[in-house]
Amino acid sequence: MKLLLLILSLCYTLSSFTQQLVSGHVSDIKTGDKIGGATITSHTKQVVSKIDGSFDIAIYANHPLVISAVGYKTDTINVNAAKDFIHAALEPIANNLNDVIISGNMRAIQRSESAIPVEVYQAKFFRKNPTAGVFEALSTLNGVQPQLNCNICNTGDIHINGMEGPYTMVLIDGMPIISSLSRIYGFSGIPTSLVKRMEIVKGPASTLYGSDAVAGLINIITKDASSAGKFAADISFTSMEELNADLSKGFHLKKANGILGINLFNYWKKQDINNDNFTDVTQQRRVSVFNKWDIERENKLPFSISARYMAENRWGGELNWNKNYRGSDSIYGESIVTHRFELTGVYGLKGGKNDALLDYSYSYHNQESYYGTTSFDAIQHLAFAQLHGTRQFKNHQLLWGVPLRYTWYDDNTFLTQKDSLNKASKQITVAAFLQDEWKLGKQWLMLAGLRYEYNNLHGNVLSPRLAFKWQPNIAQTFRISTGNGYRIVNLFTEDHAALTGARNVVISENLTPEKSWNVNLNYTTQWMREKAFYNIDASLFYTRFSNKIIADYDTDPNSIIYDNLEGYAVSKGLSVNMEMAIKKGPKLLAGFTWMEVFAKEPGSDGITSKVPQLFAPKFSANYAASYNFPKWNTSIDLTGKLFGPQRLPIVPNDFRPGYSPWFTIMNLQVTKKINGQWELYTAVKNLLNFIPGYPILHPDDPFNKPGGKYFDVDNKPRSDTNPYGYSFDPSYSYAPMQGIKLMVGFRCNF
Repeated sequence: MKLLLLILSLCYTLSSFTQQLVSGHVSDIKTGDKIGGATITSHTKQVVSKIDGSFDIAIYANHPLVISAVGYKTDTINVNAAKDFIHAALEPIANNLNDVIISGNMRAIQRSESAIPVEVYQAKFFRKNPTAGVFEALSTLNGVQPQLNCNICNTGDIHINGMEGPYTMVLIDGMPIISSLSRIYGFSGIPTSLVKRMEIVKGPASTLYGSDAVAGLINIITKDASSAGKFAADISFTSMEELNADLSKGFHLKKANGILGINLFNYWKKQDINNDNFTDVTQQRRVSVFNKWDIERENKLPFSISARYMAENRWGGELNWNKNYRGSDSIYGESIVTHRFELTGVYGLKGGKNDALLDYSYSYHNQESYYGTTSFDAIQHLAFAQLHGTRQFKNHQLLWGVPLRYTWYDDNTFLTQKDSLNKASKQITVAAFLQDEWKLGKQWLMLAGLRYEYNNLHGNVLSPRLAFKWQPNIAQTFRISTGNGYRIVNLFTEDHAALTGARNVVISENLTPEKSWNVNLNYTTQWMREKAFYNIDASLFYTRFSNKIIADYDTDPNSIIYDNLEGYAVSKGLSVNMEMAIKKGPKLLAGFTWMEVFAKEPGSDGITSKVPQLFAPKFSANYAASYNFPKWNTSIDLTGKLFGPQRLPIVPNDFRPGYSPWFTIMNLQVTKKINGQWELYTAVKNLLNFIPGYPILHPDDPFNKPGGKYFDVDNKPRSDTNPYGYSFDPSYSYAPMQGIKLMVGFRCNF
């Protein structure tokens, strides 16, 4: 008996060292997609799965298999002698490839399933380069350019693929409450602390979102109240004496979850690096209060409501200016006081496969301002409501919607006057859209949509779009889309160069809506290796404008002439985003955009001229590199953007260059985590200390006073001091007038 037991024990021991061949495949537990490049390890053996997720490995019996892949949680599977085939289903870790998006289709789907290419940036991305507001946070994104339009008041807008700010629609939770007047100052007042993620669509989206979405749209998705912590704070201070504080508190009641957020920003230090006696950066004091509630319903349908209030006081001008000089012609200053209120909400009406939602929003924007002696007071009310839903049958996913938009706008300029009497502008827009996503087999998806819109001032507009997606395998996706965009114009709410400085405003005709057609070809690919993940996203784009409105700074150096273009305008180019993540190594992100943006218009001599777009560099590139040191709970982030030469607004015989130089804005940050709830960070902004030259023309005579230094008593240019007839002009702006600065801050989250 003892001998028998010894033999059996020996056989068992030997069997444990006997190899057996095991086959299997690795897939995504949520989507079922095969995972190539996964690492399968057993004892001393290690193999990598093929592109179809399959693998073969020789293992010893009773030894576990460890399966891992970049972007997925590691899994361990016990293999006994009876098994010769295993299926490993890995759970994905949240990343941009599998993000749930809304903007491209107005419903929640995975990014990889969308026929419209959408770029997604999570809140953690913006923490790599902390900023006080969303406007500055966008400065490191490829093909997206926050553009300062004035060196004194620091008005700004967002350019996508070289097209000016009015062509970019900005949404908050899918609703157009940042529009027209509020685009200038309301956008810069959105704190990054509110952001859960940002979705960016490049190319016309007018079929779903209407006017303004010509160049594309930026959808700011705010934080969920249901996932808010008990308390969170992010407070930073810079060597320029800028203080930014973000505080939030979560509330959890029986059937409701809420979040209260407060943002405070203060910068009141006069600085003059270039010694022109003007402030380099606008002085600002701002408070923003945000409150959002998610209410639980018995039928599980969504019900949320949020509100935000913002108050801001900003000014820029001569260093010895104070509020006593507001509106006077003694000392030049540009002073803007803004009060803004926003209300948004979503209410679910029907669930299941046939969803129906009611979205609604209201915003009030009040601006009281002086640009030197020019007073500009404006009020805007914007109300929006939209009923939309989906209906699925067979291989079709129908999206329908009926939006209603009302804009009431009034200011103290001649644009809102009729027969010498003030008359507010009232625009009512009623629309209906229908879109069909049709699955043509496993690899093909077609999207077709049409929007009809009626505006009481501009009549009827039709806006179609068509898109195809082909996914031959899990690693590659091809998309092609075309669509129509249009834009209804609100002149003074869009171009504050008409208010600042001393140029006269000339409107040569009744401006009519602009129209455009766009074609976009997109290719994405991703692949995995044993210790790395790679992703490439490339797009070719072409947009042609008709009836485009041009602000002409060149014909008359003392005027800005607004006119519909008789010819056409074009924006075309190539955009590429690249991402690489290495296990226990750096994460790298880089992208570039090459583009050509120009207008062609016949001249009085019959010759058609090609004029490059202002502030549209032919080449730009963004970069970001991150590295973690787990042993010390420390990370390092390098972020930045490179700009090629861009055309600038000069006057005839100008001594200033017509194009900006090559330059880069680079930022470096070190973050230390403590106890999982605290973070300390130190950053150096504008590491290379780049400062643009020639920001303001004739800063020593900002009022162009007759009998002064540059103009005689008849208000004609003096031949001795001003032979070329220059006027005061602060519009020569292509980068912030703020050099290198140090930032220190801390975050906590309970």
